[in-house]
Amino acid sequence: MTETQPPKYPCLLYSRELMPYAEAHQWQRSLVDQRIHNPDLEDVLILLEHPPVYTLGQGSKSEFLKFDIDKNTYDVHRIERGGEVTYHCPGQLVGYPILNLRRYRQDLHWYLRQLEEVIICVLADYGLQGERISGFTGVWLDNRKVAAIGIKVSRWITMHGFALNVCPDMTGFEKIIPCGIADKPVAKLSQWIPQISCQEVRHHIIKAFTSVFGVEVKYMDDRY
Repeated sequence: MTETQPPKYPCLLYSRELMPYAEAHQWQRSLVDQRIHNPDLEDVLILLEHPPVYTLGQGSKSEFLKFDIDKNTYDVHRIERGGEVTYHCPGQLVGYPILNLRRYRQDLHWYLRQLEEVIICVLADYGLQGERISGFTGVWLDNRKVAAIGIKVSRWITMHGFALNVCPDMTGFEKIIPCGIADKPVAKLSQWIPQISCQEVRHHIIKAFTSVFGVEVKYMDDRY
């Protein structure tokens, strides 16, 4: 007797180059609002990079900033995701899944582990063993954090997501204690694979995301 496979839900893929954080944030909020009002709309995955920007989650502590938030020249946004302060910049691949978790599992811990699994699968494609650390969210290589994860869920519709350090200039991280974790340094994949690029990693992210969540990606960009 043939085992019935679960349905593959369609997921619209938008792959962009550099997008200002405020613009991407507003785009996410619009997509979430649409799906709260009409839960039958298709899921979405946005992949992009940001110009240099710091983001602080709900309740982030100012002690993790090494600059005065009221007197600085940096682009800083306090947003509704969980987690502490993080840094985005070119060379870091950011993924924003807008998923209706009623289609998958209504369990936020499960969802966080699935996002980690996407990154772990990508690293495995390069022969690298990504690791989870108990009590923390994200993915590590050799005890150095290469991917940060922070989410917000409204009526089981997700926003925000993951940020994978591929080949960024890491100096921006020196102005913060990333994710509020002082004793575990951040790193980038180019420390292990010198010629790696965000463009090639996008394809691995798409493959891993499709496999982990069991979706059928619909490409919304001409480049694919």
